[in-house]
Amino acid sequence: MQDTKFQAPVLESFTGLVSVSPGGESFPLPSPRDYIAELKRLKRLTAKNRKEGREIVVVMGVGFVGAVMAGIVADAVDRNTGRPCKFVIGMQRPSTRSYWKIPTLNRGIAPVEAEDPEVAPLIARCVNKKKTLTATFTYDALTLADCVVVDVQCDYFKETLGNCRQGHAEIAALEESLKIIGEKIPPGCLVLIETTVPPGTTEYVAYPILKKAFEKRGIASEPLLAHSYERVMPGRDYVSSIRDFWRVCSGVNETSRRRVTKFLSEVLNVEKFPLTVLDRPIESETCKIVENSYRATILAFLNEWSLFAERNGVDLIKVIRAIKVRPTHSNMIFPGPGIGGYCLPKDGGLGVWAYQTLMGFDDDIFKITPLAIDINDTRSLHAAELVRDALRNMGKIVAASKIVILGASYREDVGDTRYSGSEALVRKLTEMGAEIGVHDPYVKHWWELEKQDTYPSPGHSWARFFRNQEHLTELRIEPDLAKALKGADAVVLAVRHEAYRKLDPDGVTAMTGRPVAVIDCFGLLDDAAIRRYFELGCEVKGLGRGHVKRIKDQVRGSSHE
Repeated sequence: MQDTKFQAPVLESFTGLVSVSPGGESFPLPSPRDYIAELKRLKRLTAKNRKEGREIVVVMGVGFVGAVMAGIVADAVDRNTGRPCKFVIGMQRPSTRSYWKIPTLNRGIAPVEAEDPEVAPLIARCVNKKKTLTATFTYDALTLADCVVVDVQCDYFKETLGNCRQGHAEIAALEESLKIIGEKIPPGCLVLIETTVPPGTTEYVAYPILKKAFEKRGIASEPLLAHSYERVMPGRDYVSSIRDFWRVCSGVNETSRRRVTKFLSEVLNVEKFPLTVLDRPIESETCKIVENSYRATILAFLNEWSLFAERNGVDLIKVIRAIKVRPTHSNMIFPGPGIGGYCLPKDGGLGVWAYQTLMGFDDDIFKITPLAIDINDTRSLHAAELVRDALRNMGKIVAASKIVILGASYREDVGDTRYSGSEALVRKLTEMGAEIGVHDPYVKHWWELEKQDTYPSPGHSWARFFRNQEHLTELRIEPDLAKALKGADAVVLAVRHEAYRKLDPDGVTAMTGRPVAVIDCFGLLDDAAIRRYFELGCEVKGLGRGHVKRIKDQVRGSSHE
């Protein structure tokens, strides 16, 4: 999981453009005069903090990962004196899309929404009380840095849904950022790439860029370059997943390894969560890719057994629970309607691409990794089939039905919608002609739909894989569950939010106002709830819930569907 794309700066000229925050406040983009004043401000601040013995750290990108990482570094204290040991400058490109983050952060307000109650106080404390955190728009901040943390997004662009091989890594933004870094940083500055990157990027891409920039500047010393990937987990433990978690790191040479080990040891809880220091950056880069590909593969594996269960009267939820009793299999997870979040849908693709592009191999060693991505990307299409079949059993068709999706985020009890299984489900049902309603207690705006022409960037929306998507820009999250469910023909339990785990059949049918097709994508319904829905005249289908027909036959006294 990384920040919004970080691109090379355009000509620093004032155009009269503004950046609008999610809350609607407008901020004019900086003028040439603003750049001069801003650099003076940063020089004053860094001089003051250096005098107090603090290391100057520039975090490039103050989005999803970078903003909180900046706060954690700024909050760090010397373990001997208890005094702040870092001064952090969060650097964000001044575009119309993202400039608003800078003045927002400088007010002590987190520029990212988070369920973790620790995020807001962390940012406020570091900006307003400790004064160890500021934000800027000028790349000249790099000239003042002792350490640069790079949180610049690397995407994997898929040309076809369900065919990972027809895709490529997009690292141009990272390459451009590294060029700027190489042009501006002092020779002794440590560059720490925190972004999840294709294996080999640090050594085969970043190092040559920095080395060439140094040579062009007449700097004879080697660049100090390291890699350490984040393991950010959205939700209530957001801060802890960065600060209180195991880290892997590496450097291109011994000095870089020593520097990155020292830096991370000073800002993270390494006493309880020790660092793992590897020999080469390609090893730490591979760690992240294998780590996420392993998880994605296990989930894809369970997908085929989910289909087996549906077709043979087996409840996969009960099967998984029975297996999890064995300690060696206690982390088995039901796959749900697709695997979302920023990492799992793409990271394996970065590895495949790196093997062929950065390393130059033309043989095909990867079989399981890309297949797992393809299966996970298309699992929600099967959920759409279950919606179709449930409605058909009630004498209805998708094109004439109101279908309400409960849950837009990619996992339970968070507001992160990136590559959620619900998105592909909505798009497929929309393609089939459905009227869509959505409720999610954690999501205010579903930007993947509302801004699909430009989000996550032009041409990258999953709208390109489906027809009839134009009006999804008008779809809005309904905050009131009763209003969302009113008049629904089908209700899809798409995310395991706590609010949905508490729903009961009588309450749902009271809100819909009639019997409804219920599709359980995450094993939220126990047998008693399934039975009650059938008693109320509803239809029930579920991913991996093959035993549902047996309950239906018991309730209705029929051996035939």
